[in-house]
Amino acid sequence: MPKMKTHSSAKKRFKITGSGKVKRFQANTRHRLRNRSKRQKLNLRGSTLVSVADEARMKRLLCM
Repeated sequence: MPKMKTHSSAKKRFKITGSGKVKRFQANTRHRLRNRSKRQKLNLRGSTLVSVADEARMKRLLCM
């Protein structure tokens, strides 16, 4: 059986935390930012966790 390959786009977008959860960056921060309020833009900074429903799928893509 050959080794499993990590999904290339997933490894650029997701990281595994120390406790085994999957971390992601938030969407809607790339362009057309003048349409969003300052508070919206502030809240979209930083990272958040992948939802529990999608976590198993992301770990499979990352070969975890």
